[in-house]
Amino acid sequence: QVQLVESGGGLVQAGGSLRLSCAASRSMIPINRMGWYRQAPGNQRELVAGISGRGNTNYADSVKGRFTISRDNAQNTVFLQMNRLTPEDTAVYYCNAVLVTIPETTYWGQGTQVTVSS
Repeated sequence: QVQLVESGGGLVQAGGSLRLSCAASRSMIPINRMGWYRQAPGNQRELVAGISGRGNTNYADSVKGRFTISRDNAQNTVFLQMNRLTPEDTAVYYCNAVLVTIPETTYWGQGTQVTVSS
């Protein structure tokens, strides 16, 4: 069982920045991928950014050039630096971690609210 604790959400004006953090509890099984998803009211949860254990990253087109995902493997922590935020970025942001198991095992955080005012 892996617990994920997110922090860093809040209210920010359009054009501002926020940095989200997600700390994973110790796991006997290595964590492979970690990522950030978001869900706005009435919408499905969508991938924002992901990062592999080797540091390979991928981003949703809507956040490319504005958001940066990074990871501290020693601390089992993943970060999401969000710049030039817009009201369309308003959502609950969820962290996830995928363990190296067959089949894969995925854990989710409780979510953190990000609200961008215009």
